[in-house]
Amino acid sequence: MAAPLTAGKFLSALLDEGLDVVEVGSWRTHNRNTRGAWGPVHGVMVHHTVTKGTSTTVRIVRDGYAGLPGPLCHGMIAKDGRVHLVGYGRANHAGLGDPAVLSAVVAERALPADTTASTDGNRYFYGFECENLGDGKDPWPEAQLDAIARVAAALCRAHGWSSASVIRHLDWQPGKVDPRGIDWVAMRARIDKRLGGTTPGKPVTTPAPQQPVVDLSRLVAAARTNPQAAGQSVTYAGVRTVEAALVDAGLLSKTYSDGHYGRTTIAAYAAWQRSKAGGGYRGAAADGIPGMASLKRLGAKYGFTVTN
Repeated sequence: MAAPLTAGKFLSALLDEGLDVVEVGSWRTHNRNTRGAWGPVHGVMVHHTVTKGTSTTVRIVRDGYAGLPGPLCHGMIAKDGRVHLVGYGRANHAGLGDPAVLSAVVAERALPADTTASTDGNRYFYGFECENLGDGKDPWPEAQLDAIARVAAALCRAHGWSSASVIRHLDWQPGKVDPRGIDWVAMRARIDKRLGGTTPGKPVTTPAPQQPVVDLSRLVAAARTNPQAAGQSVTYAGVRTVEAALVDAGLLSKTYSDGHYGRTTIAAYAAWQRSKAGGGYRGAAADGIPGMASLKRLGAKYGFTVTN
């Protein structure tokens, strides 16, 4: 548990890490503090913006949208590595997430799968948006990756945290996929290296990520019963894991990543089966009902394991 840094100390920590910082307007007092608590802080959360163009992205993350007022983060990390500070205090970036994940961040241990959205993350995390389309194709330049590592290391150093206190939006909130395209194991290693192998009072360790486990038989049962069920029935939590993978593969809209293995999810999984990565199946073999081979392929690519 830690009180948030003052805006001045926050800025100094970033500058001391060698970052190129751009101060945008009255960022020090631009926040959502009237809408809820800010702090204690427990970690740093990284996102992608799904936008293109630095000036446009800075405006969006500072001002927000009609239904989601800004600031949408504390800083926006551009493709050229510059960090644009747009707000300080409570920001609309994390949303509701899994309390078990929060407990793991506080304890700096391996993260469980995020299956619940009930805890206010805007209160507990520093948030950084990164300029990227989030389509899995838009590149992450070296300057940007270096800046992400420096930002994370700066705040970890200031609070005495290890890299285990730095998480992705996808680790926090079910259905999220950002920051899509970053090798997170490599990013954790970058942060550890910047911290020099030690954090004040503790060694830096990077816990092995705990992958979600999907039970094939329970998944198939959901795929066979959910489409004709009334309402948006959720009969097996592992459906969310598979749907998140299908979203990441670009085959399912986030709107349908809801735990209900309905007709839209069947169509998305069938598209995965037909794809080269999914096995290149045709005809009845690509019916949207998962099989062991195609599901293992999906899990290997998008981070879950499969049991029967």
